[in-house]
Amino acid sequence: MFETQNDAAAPLIWEVGALCRAVADSLQARFNPVAVRGELAGFSRAASGHCYFTLKDSQGQLRCAMFRRAASQLGFNPRDGDQVELRASLGVYEARGDLQLIVEDMRQAGQGQLFEQFLRLKAKLEAEGLFDAARKRPLPLMPRAIGLVTSLGAAALHDVATTLARRVPHIPVVLAPAQVQGAAAPATLCEALSQLYLLTQDGQALEGKRPLNHPPIDVILLVRGGGSMEDLWAFNDEQLARTMVQSPVPLVSGVGHETDFTIADFCADLRAPTPTAAAELVAQPRADWLGALALVQDRLQQAAQRRIDTGQQRLDGAAQRLGRPSGLVAGAQLRLAGQAQRMRHAVLSKLQLMAQSQQALQADFPHVFEGGLAREAQRLDRAALRLQLLDPQQVLARGYALLTDARGQVLTRPAQVRTGAPVHARLAEGELDLTVAQPRLL
Repeated sequence: MFETQNDAAAPLIWEVGALCRAVADSLQARFNPVAVRGELAGFSRAASGHCYFTLKDSQGQLRCAMFRRAASQLGFNPRDGDQVELRASLGVYEARGDLQLIVEDMRQAGQGQLFEQFLRLKAKLEAEGLFDAARKRPLPLMPRAIGLVTSLGAAALHDVATTLARRVPHIPVVLAPAQVQGAAAPATLCEALSQLYLLTQDGQALEGKRPLNHPPIDVILLVRGGGSMEDLWAFNDEQLARTMVQSPVPLVSGVGHETDFTIADFCADLRAPTPTAAAELVAQPRADWLGALALVQDRLQQAAQRRIDTGQQRLDGAAQRLGRPSGLVAGAQLRLAGQAQRMRHAVLSKLQLMAQSQQALQADFPHVFEGGLAREAQRLDRAALRLQLLDPQQVLARGYALLTDARGQVLTRPAQVRTGAPVHARLAEGELDLTVAQPRLL
């Protein structure tokens, strides 16, 4: 315990962790968020994806941590010595009591203004239709000549030349050198492209427009190696963009690395991630074409040989027929004799079948006729029996009488006659004349 003569003036005693949290809360309330500019030092990326480094200038330094989520969105590869601008939160790493920045975003110093210029130019050219997919053209499958625009001292020239020499040594390459960095670079790039445009039709030389012994250029490569936004700024030039869209042949851009994008990439018919990839896109390996040609040649030879063999067989057959006409006549006579013999056999077979059928009919006729007569007699007997059952006389024979009035109308009800009316009765044997005494209903 601290000993003091005045307990009221004694300082508050903090726990270490509590004091660190209090300092962190004060920093959070007072400063955050903060934007800081400085130089990178001790940059490292852990296996977890988190990045740790120091941000310094001539007057001080700060420890920094950039966690994996924010580090995954970096648009460049940070290196020691880079001047950067950070957007971060100032805090305290309580485990060591160190002041540190938790970085949310990092960009190269000075890149902000350039990026804004890039976005404004991109929006302008896009509104004019320079980036429309409808104007993009497919690359030629087998170009007759390839145009190349890059710097004579660039590593990209060596990469592209090596790739083309390996894959398509038979295709001529026309180089139009230009600056690829600096204030004068856009003008030289436009001039180099314009010179190559002249070679797409009549094969004129770059200097003096002398005819060269090479075919017209069918595709153009615009390439440069990687670098910062400032290094690649020449490819964000408006005049270069308008010159590129005037290309009479497909144009491929291979500027920077895969994560680098420039206005030239949007104007080109196709963007390649690297200069080497651009060369590969326009250069199908010669071995593939030679293999395809060998396959086609093999198939043509086989087809031609089959045609020759078939024609030879037909020729041999025709020669045999023309060389022995007597054999043809003999063959025709044999075929005719065979046809006549088959015809005679068919007629005799038909006559035999008809005779057998007639004999069978003659043998079966009496039985069929007698059977038919018996069936008809039975039908007649059955009809007579049904007719007899319907005879009224049979009914009268059972004791019934048929009554009629004076007009001959059959009487079926007492209401049809009156008292004293004459009635005629027909019996099974004879007839009676009766007089009605009294009609009576049952």
